[in-house]
Amino acid sequence: MKEKTAVIGGGAWGTALASLMAESGRPVEIYAIEDDVVTAINSSHENKVFLPGIILNDSVKAKQMDALNKCDTGHIVWTVPTQFSRATARRYKDALSGRNILNASKGIEIETGKLVISTLKDEIDAEFSILSGPSFASVVAQKKPTAVSLGSRNIEIANWWQNQICTDYFRIYTSTDIIGLEVGGALKNVIAVATGISDGLNMDHNARAVLITRGLAEITRFGVAYGAKHETFTGLSGLGDLVLTATGDNSRNRQAGLSLAKGATLEEITGKQKSVAEGIFTAKAVHIASQKINISMPICTEVYKIVYEGKKASQSVWDLMHRPLTTE
Repeated sequence: MKEKTAVIGGGAWGTALASLMAESGRPVEIYAIEDDVVTAINSSHENKVFLPGIILNDSVKAKQMDALNKCDTGHIVWTVPTQFSRATARRYKDALSGRNILNASKGIEIETGKLVISTLKDEIDAEFSILSGPSFASVVAQKKPTAVSLGSRNIEIANWWQNQICTDYFRIYTSTDIIGLEVGGALKNVIAVATGISDGLNMDHNARAVLITRGLAEITRFGVAYGAKHETFTGLSGLGDLVLTATGDNSRNRQAGLSLAKGATLEEITGKQKSVAEGIFTAKAVHIASQKINISMPICTEVYKIVYEGKKASQSVWDLMHRPLTTE
């Protein structure tokens, strides 16, 4: 029997990854804070709250989050939403220290401007890797073809995860650019909010193409400033993830943008979604961080102003189109 793996976080993505890793009969334990998620998975092999309609392998079990203190596996997948990652890591740091943790969350902490792995490193002494790329949870759970990137500074660890997770429908490419994979996975959510706003205003395909292309330029600029490799952003965790999230109807971030275009408030958007649209929070984190390091992020800045300052989306379009003319 293969080694047991733990997944921290009982949302759609954590559940999809648990289902994926259980393909070979591997025991997988999901640690969730929601009682109804734990009950449903253990009684009917289905996460009816976040991933309804997907029947999980019998080797997937669920436990309450506090049971993490007795977790007995050395390999853990982290899917806790970004803004809750630090508090969760701090609470369970004794149980998590010394483990091999694969981060599958995407975002930037608002208070510090730190990426998820940096946040976790502040609290836990462990070995960290990152999973990033174009991968809707529901599509992965339906066993449809998907390819992603997996990064670690230790290529042997990256290869271990690659060999453990890959299936005939889920392909992994390894990388040593952890920062690039994290930045691409985080910032594409903000650009997806922007494309949702554009589509909601009926700006059509030309505008969407502009936002994706210039959005990728912003993501790359931000990532390189953080120490990422430029070429990473032309890969799966950069361009690939951006295209999927900015255009796919399953994208929570694009849907949030569509709602913003219709006049919805931040409270209305966050209140009606069961799962987190990370781009809403990352927009604020990026705005703060880009000001500190003096990087021009016009699209991300306009998303921030729409969400947090109540700026009219139509005015943001006008302001973006009337910026000083320049070269590409």
